[in-house]
Amino acid sequence: MNNSPPTSERNILAPSQLNTLARDLLEGAFGMVWIEGELGGVSRPASGHLYFALKDARAQVRCALFKPKSQWLKFRPVDGMQVLARGRVTLYEPRGEYQLIIDHMEEAGEGALRRAFEQLKARLQAEGLFEAARKRALPARIAHIGVLSSPGGAAVHDVLTVLRRRFPLLSVELLPVPVQGPLAASEIVRMLARADQSGRYDVLLLTRGGGSPEDLAAFNDESLARTIAATQTPVVAAIGHEVDTSIAELVADLRAATPSAAAELLSRDGSELERSLQRQRGRIDSAFARLRERSWLRLDPLQHRLAAQHPAARLARGSERLRALQQRLLHRTSQALQPPQAQLSRLALRLAAQHPRLRITALHQAVTHAHQRQRSLTGQHLARAAARLTELGRTLNAVSPLATLQRGYSILLDEHGRSIRHASALQPGQRISARLADGRRRLRVEPEGED
Repeated sequence: MNNSPPTSERNILAPSQLNTLARDLLEGAFGMVWIEGELGGVSRPASGHLYFALKDARAQVRCALFKPKSQWLKFRPVDGMQVLARGRVTLYEPRGEYQLIIDHMEEAGEGALRRAFEQLKARLQAEGLFEAARKRALPARIAHIGVLSSPGGAAVHDVLTVLRRRFPLLSVELLPVPVQGPLAASEIVRMLARADQSGRYDVLLLTRGGGSPEDLAAFNDESLARTIAATQTPVVAAIGHEVDTSIAELVADLRAATPSAAAELLSRDGSELERSLQRQRGRIDSAFARLRERSWLRLDPLQHRLAAQHPAARLARGSERLRALQQRLLHRTSQALQPPQAQLSRLALRLAAQHPRLRITALHQAVTHAHQRQRSLTGQHLARAAARLTELGRTLNAVSPLATLQRGYSILLDEHGRSIRHASALQPGQRISARLADGRRRLRVEPEGED
């Protein structure tokens, strides 16, 4: 007995319809995928498209890389090459076979590093380690820099050269670390943590020259990235060339395109400092001129008061008053031809008290006292202004390195012109030079114990 449903009740599909449903199911379920394998059956017809299979020991997948992306490859695909590819799963309906439509392909060695880089970058970015709001601002005045790099690298030489040229007074300390190899990341982490805990540095500079992705792998280490993010001291990173971007640079508080550019960012321009000092001196001169002008303005009224107290002026006023008294006396005499003797005696005493000689003596003493007080006040103001100017001059001279040399000090330099800070850096027989106030002298290091 046939139990099949009638033909009218069956859901009958054509092969093309089934393939369309299968394609939609594949594309919706998988999306973009990464696949690593060996190239096989590579062909490039006249159309410019690239067709091949990606395979391993047990299976293979048909792939297509269409033009123009097939022409953008940085290598020539050949059978047997190990590659890393990214694409979407779909169905090739004419043959009913599933395949990958590739949009990016690279050699597997470099691809593994890049894939690890992208995965770590995405994870740290999701945690907010690249956010500008988390990063620390550099100090306005940088006096002491710690440089983490290889002592023999060109990057350190470039950094020190730029810093010496722009601002020789800046204190720079090299913190030697390996910058490539399997132990480089852990050594950098250890030195970075020690430098941060010491509190000695205003800024830490992490730098090295350019290199291959494998050479720069130490700066794409997760532990190094988290150590940079956790430091209290601002960190500046300058790794490789301008086109190179490492995880350490993305986490650092500031990224510089090259080691020399980092040195430019961290150092003040010495000529600008000199111009600033000149501006300060100009302000001091202007302040002294204003003080002198105010002193003269205060002195003018005192001079007028002193002139008013001059003996000649006082004498003239006394003479005028004497004439007035004489007139009053004559008037009284005319009124009383025979004044009583007592009244005449009182008038004589009053007249003697108003004698010009007595008035002149008193006025002269007052004028002398006022003049002495004026001279004392003027001398005090000028002495304070001169002492202030002298102190500012000593302060300005104290910051000059030439003043230190003038006091009998010297600076020891090695054959590369770098300053020698520790006796342990000297070797018997080594040729060095000494910078003195009046020039340089060549020296040779003698062994200990010899005169």
